[in-house]
Amino acid sequence: MTDKPDYLTLSPASMSKRSLSPQGLPAAKRLHTLHSKPPDNHLSIVDVLYDELILTILSYLSWFDLCATQLINRNWARLAVDSELWRRQYILVFGKPRLRGARGQPGRFDGREVKPLPSRARIVDSAYKDWKWMFRISSNWRKGRCSVEELPCAAQPEIPQPLETSSNFNRHLLLTGTLTITASSQPSTGSAIYITSPTESCSVVCRSSNGIPCSIMTLTIDQSAPTLDHHRFLSFLSSGDFFCYQIQHNPLSASRQFQGTIATRRSPSHPVVQAAYHHPLLVTLSRDFTISLYNVVNEALSLTQTLSSFTSFPPVSLVLSTPSPSTYKLVLAYAIPVYPRHWTAGATELMISGVTMTANLTPRPSNPDSLHSLTSPSQSQMTVLSTRTARAVDVPFGWIDERKLRIMREQWSRKVNRVADIQTDGKWVILAPGDQLAGLGDCLASPDSAFDSSYPSPIFRTNKLDDIQMNASTASSLHSPTSLQLYRLIFPPHNSVSSSPPRLSFVRTLHGQTGPVTTLSLADGRCVSLSLNGSIWVWDLEAGTGAEVAAASLEFINGLAFGPDSEPVKGSVSFDERRLIIAQRDNVVIRRFDV
Repeated sequence: MTDKPDYLTLSPASMSKRSLSPQGLPAAKRLHTLHSKPPDNHLSIVDVLYDELILTILSYLSWFDLCATQLINRNWARLAVDSELWRRQYILVFGKPRLRGARGQPGRFDGREVKPLPSRARIVDSAYKDWKWMFRISSNWRKGRCSVEELPCAAQPEIPQPLETSSNFNRHLLLTGTLTITASSQPSTGSAIYITSPTESCSVVCRSSNGIPCSIMTLTIDQSAPTLDHHRFLSFLSSGDFFCYQIQHNPLSASRQFQGTIATRRSPSHPVVQAAYHHPLLVTLSRDFTISLYNVVNEALSLTQTLSSFTSFPPVSLVLSTPSPSTYKLVLAYAIPVYPRHWTAGATELMISGVTMTANLTPRPSNPDSLHSLTSPSQSQMTVLSTRTARAVDVPFGWIDERKLRIMREQWSRKVNRVADIQTDGKWVILAPGDQLAGLGDCLASPDSAFDSSYPSPIFRTNKLDDIQMNASTASSLHSPTSLQLYRLIFPPHNSVSSSPPRLSFVRTLHGQTGPVTTLSLADGRCVSLSLNGSIWVWDLEAGTGAEVAAASLEFINGLAFGPDSEPVKGSVSFDERRLIIAQRDNVVIRRFDV
């Protein structure tokens, strides 16, 4: 008997291609009721849309609606924080002019170079930016919302005590990236400079070459691109000495690169009060209002040109930029006299030649008939090529008609008795009147000044301070001591044949502060003003709006110090896109807007 094949012994179930489902078949008729549960695989219109289509829909919403759509579900919350959506919202709300300083000094040739913010000048262009976070920070600036903290104390160096414990000194302030550089102007045999980062701090000491007591007059940062995260800054002493330091990170330290003495005609009696440095060009402004141009070569200064002015007076603001690789542009804003005894704003543009290489044709030693090119530095480098000036009050010559007469009267009505401060960023010029600052110290120190004994320091209640507070609401728009005058500075390009003359046009008057403004800080179309009573305002010059960051306080008024001319000693103000730092005597306060 033969065996049966295997396929004859297999059951029908084992011969099927796939096994049957263990679940039973559905019912013949489904019962639909009002209380029936919907299937689990139900999809809404929100879930079936592609991400690209949802992003297109969200692009038509406002920033407020974008924040509300994050509450729908996780997918929409993920898409509502898209960086491209918030970039469009940033440009729509704050405008394109707020992005000018994102890459530092743009290489533009239309005369609109703008002074960048200290940390924006060091940002490397990347493919991704958190535009929503930038929108939030800019919104905090517009609304004045910030957090307050004190600057952490740096390591105290071993230096002699100041010669005199006077209170009429100010504090110099610099910001570069995440670093904060501060120094006191109090005279001493060794002046300390403190460098502070969010996690570390260090300090250096400056001493004069002849050992005489001196004070730090000004600090300036190198605006050229840093190498390997190394930053350089210069400090100038009242004795005429200067020091160049280089800051290293990880760990934080500062080393002295070189030092020297400013070679001016009257450096001991007229030290440097302001400076601008873009390696290898160094521009200094002395106390006698003389501008000197230096070429920094091989750790030494070489004086190339000295300029003087008979129509420009302090205060002054310097902005140094590089419109082309071989040209520097220096913009100065200053006070100019107006008949009979008044002041207004003026600005000057200086085009300075940079380091250029010229071709010298010399014969080869082997073949006298052949010529070859040798490059050597030009002899005319670091000198002024051209200069242009614009004034806020322009007096026309000859006879004028009614229209020009009306314009001249409007300009004439904006003249002030004194100028407290004036600042520029290359496009805007802002002037703070100082009519009520003259003789304020004598008024506060008068014997008939009453004070309140409930406070640790005297609170003087004089008629002068009462007038300061009262004039904030009673003065006119053109003569208010608390208002700021905003001008637009326009220098047409040089390459235009039919270019118009430079203009310094009045734009608007900024109102809001309740006390006379003593200190201004301007960069990238944003201005910060510090008042005599301690109020701090932030101004968006493009939109013409302002917000109060800090209100007036009696404690700030009690801490005022006055110089020999009975005028209050100005505080120092500096800011970048995330923080605002106010330095007054020994108090340094940081206000952070990235909250």
